[in-house]
Amino acid sequence: MKLTTLALAMALSSTAAIAAEKPKPFLWENATVYFLLTDRFSNAFNGNDLAYDRRADAAPLRGYMGGDLAGIINKINEGYFDSLGVNAIWITPPVEQIHEGTDEGTGKSYGFHGYWASDFTSVDANLGTENDFRNLVEAAHAHGIRVLLDVVMNHTGPVTDADPVWPKDWVRTAPQCTYKDAKTTVECTLVKNLPDFLTESDVPVQLPERLAAKWQREGRFEQEVKELNEFFARTGYPRAPRYYLIKWHTDWIRKYGVDGFRADTVKHVEAKVWKELLKESAIAFEDWKKANPDKKLSDDKFYATAEVYNYNIAEGQSHHLGGGSYANYYQANFNSMINFGLVQDAKKDYEAIFSSYSNALHGGPLTGYSVLNYLDSHDDGAPFDAARKKPFESATKLLLAPGAAQIYYGDETARKLDIAEAEGDAKLRSFMNWNELEQNVERDGYKIADVRAHWAKLGLFRKAHVAVGAGVHQQLSAKPYVFKRTYEKDGLRDKVVVALDLPTNKPSTIKVHGVFANGQKVKDYYSGKTAVVRGDSVNFGTKNAIVLIGQE
Repeated sequence: MKLTTLALAMALSSTAAIAAEKPKPFLWENATVYFLLTDRFSNAFNGNDLAYDRRADAAPLRGYMGGDLAGIINKINEGYFDSLGVNAIWITPPVEQIHEGTDEGTGKSYGFHGYWASDFTSVDANLGTENDFRNLVEAAHAHGIRVLLDVVMNHTGPVTDADPVWPKDWVRTAPQCTYKDAKTTVECTLVKNLPDFLTESDVPVQLPERLAAKWQREGRFEQEVKELNEFFARTGYPRAPRYYLIKWHTDWIRKYGVDGFRADTVKHVEAKVWKELLKESAIAFEDWKKANPDKKLSDDKFYATAEVYNYNIAEGQSHHLGGGSYANYYQANFNSMINFGLVQDAKKDYEAIFSSYSNALHGGPLTGYSVLNYLDSHDDGAPFDAARKKPFESATKLLLAPGAAQIYYGDETARKLDIAEAEGDAKLRSFMNWNELEQNVERDGYKIADVRAHWAKLGLFRKAHVAVGAGVHQQLSAKPYVFKRTYEKDGLRDKVVVALDLPTNKPSTIKVHGVFANGQKVKDYYSGKTAVVRGDSVNFGTKNAIVLIGQE
């Protein structure tokens, strides 16, 4: 589906402007990460919509809908992400999923989301090919966009008639987790019929016969075994289940050059296992950069963010697992953790959010680390704005909050999150609403293109100024609400001033409190206009409720 003439022109003009500029400094602490479910984003080819004899017999929004890797590549090349200021894309696991569907109590479901792995070494044919995945990473890198790969260490896909359980020395099928302490969170199955890898075991195991037979049929058994032998010889690890998984996950780095991992269900795996994975991930990333010096984006180290369900930035580095058990995942080599707290914190005023987050990240318990903020996602059943009544406020609070920001696909187009016919988390996973963007649909007093434009202006401001997400926050004025962010580290300096909730019936004069000197030319990234600071103030002649001030 093509964008509207208006939206496409906006995308192309933004892309052209970006291409004409020198690359902006990139910091993961200020990243704007676009999280998408590959199957639900953009469908380039209909021929792979139902692979492995899958059927269109799923409950509403619980089957494959056709989105593929090629569809994402098309959107990258169109400049869709550039025009939003996105500098990292997080995609759900592309690995081959179980072939059949299963009913978990909400109707028949398939592994369209990527979390029901069958073979960690293959790209799922519903999404495309290995070449498609390679092209996706290369296309993203050509646009200066990093790629975050979602990885699962704790479970296989459900068992079906077509997808037998892994051997008992690989997985447990009981008990189910009760979340009373570390043991009942880790050494258990998340839900019924979701076999849990024995990640605590050091006992050597053989390749599952079914997997070995599959590789034989595909003509790659000898190569896969050769690589496994080399891995175990190099590392000295026992051939325990977790080390096979570590080898398979790090292959995606070594082969394709993905820049980081988003680790799924982190609290359900021992912290030491994540540390082992990320140690090998760092080695794999350096190997890829040495082998591909002309393809690397920078000399940045491998990045990893942890999904620890219900982790809140207010917890600092210590997450309570129940029963007096605590875990520090930052010490397990994670650079950041997904902050589940903003969904509730977003109900507070700007200053309450911004000052508390900045204090935690600068001089507080998270100094030297970061968080990835979000307002809705694929499995949070209580989003900040499920009815999409407040898409402008959502953008402002998410994209201006200290820390990295996760845009969930369709946040920028007010994609609905309360699909009536779907049940449970399927409500959150409708197909990307390209039609509404193309038609510039109006609902709840706003137009979709206006929503997207607001998200884009804030996103491009973030991309241009690392101080927005990575800088120290300080309020300058309560009424009108004005704040500054300043960043100074390792020779990189940046500063911005932001004014919010301004009157819209007249142009506003903004005091910059010495952040920018008199006579200095500055830009308002919201209107695109420039002005010169005079009398310690600046006026861009606009009547917008928001002004985003920085140097070009």
